[in-house]
Amino acid sequence: MNQRMEPTGTNWDVFGRPLFEDPSARALSRVGVIDVGSNSVRLVVFDGAARSPAYFYNEKIMCGLGAGMSETGRLNPEGRVRALAALKRFACLANGMDLPPLTAVATAAVRDAEDGPEFCDEVLRETGLRIWVIGGEEEARLSAQGVLLGWPGAYGLVCDIGGSSMELAEISDGRVGKRLTSQLGPLKLGGLPGGRRGRKEHIKTVMAGLSEQMGEQHNRLFLVGGSWRAIARIDMARRGYPLRVLHEYRMTPAAVRETARFIDASDLDALRSKCGISASRMALVPIATDVLVRLVRTFGPKDIAISSYGIREGLLYEQMPQHLRDRDPLIESCHFAEAKDARLPGFGKMLFDFVMPLFRSAPPARVRIIQAACLLHDVSWRAHPDYRAEVCFENATRANLGGLKHSERVFLGLALLHRYRNKREGTAFENLYTLLDEKGLHQAEVLGKAMRFGAMLWMHADEPLGELGWQPKKKLLTLTLAEKARPLFGEVAEARFMSLAQTLGAEVVVNTAP
Repeated sequence: MNQRMEPTGTNWDVFGRPLFEDPSARALSRVGVIDVGSNSVRLVVFDGAARSPAYFYNEKIMCGLGAGMSETGRLNPEGRVRALAALKRFACLANGMDLPPLTAVATAAVRDAEDGPEFCDEVLRETGLRIWVIGGEEEARLSAQGVLLGWPGAYGLVCDIGGSSMELAEISDGRVGKRLTSQLGPLKLGGLPGGRRGRKEHIKTVMAGLSEQMGEQHNRLFLVGGSWRAIARIDMARRGYPLRVLHEYRMTPAAVRETARFIDASDLDALRSKCGISASRMALVPIATDVLVRLVRTFGPKDIAISSYGIREGLLYEQMPQHLRDRDPLIESCHFAEAKDARLPGFGKMLFDFVMPLFRSAPPARVRIIQAACLLHDVSWRAHPDYRAEVCFENATRANLGGLKHSERVFLGLALLHRYRNKREGTAFENLYTLLDEKGLHQAEVLGKAMRFGAMLWMHADEPLGELGWQPKKKLLTLTLAEKARPLFGEVAEARFMSLAQTLGAEVVVNTAP
């Protein structure tokens, strides 16, 4: 893999030195974790020595270990057999992948069951896997750390719902604060007496106690867990939402209430089929919805974000030293992609410096997306030229990237689309453009066309291109080329420069003379 980047001693400014060059990051290049939950057992293998690693392998088996435990106090017998079979498979897979020892944790069902220790002994005997049974507050901490893996600066309340429990944790300044656990898991609630009315009263009472202990939490609510993600899928279907990426999907308290009414009024089998939810998960959705409605009513968050990152990502975060945790997962992923796939690694930073005069008033959040776009501007060059623009858009909007709002995904994708074509009309993605306002659409086009032009001045990663100047009040765009770049300003480059000027509605001045 070509990892040529900036020469030693270069000032990296906002980009920073890429994380994957750090030996402490390379040690995390492939990590496998197993989560033995009340409803599912999952193996995740993280790969890629970047702050936001890729999912090398991800398999979930719905075992239902906690089903019926409220009545028996023991793990579900059928679920136990299925879980053991799953763990045997996972141990075999890990051996075939030459992974370091797997980290396996079990949560509420195994820790509460009478036969939990017996099950762990059986797993160790049959597979060689040692399961660490964690308490509720530790489960809350790890789930909150998973959220911090995707959002390093996140603050608010993390709520992780499993089959047999529900955990709360507050996060602020990159740290996990107060943590609580409860028995508000759908598998536990399903066996309560009194029907739905009795269940709702029980949820209300428990939630009031949690609120009293946790205190006011009116910031963002981060939802972790399969039942929350299933509800989010249904919310997407109800709204006709165009982007089917659950991570960073946002809901309002009003939307939660509306979706709860929608679920009540729907045929669950038809809804399950439409939304692609498993039958075992769908059986828990009505109960989980009652919990979510009361959670939102009790804590009154300003907004709600779905996190696909949870306890498994928290286990990876646990192994990171603090200086790695503090890095931006989006930028690190883009650095890694550039080093691995771009034709000229390092040129992304030069391109960023070149286009930034067009965005001097951009807020930090937008500058961050501009950085990402410049790093990714050439990573899809192997795609067929007729589809390269669409491939870029699809990669940006569907990629497993952390720290990206959905509107930012579309902005990034649209900028990369315009890197390869002038017009965005006529693609299969036009419904996604509605996630940006007119200003966002225009800025994405400007960025894409600026990158499209800047890429024509392709030289060594340490050779200056020249400078763009932009005076928005005068609508004047100037170009001053570096001496070595002047021969590159040919007919095609000039046409692309004029396309950028047309998008800006600008007059141009070009300085190419020695």
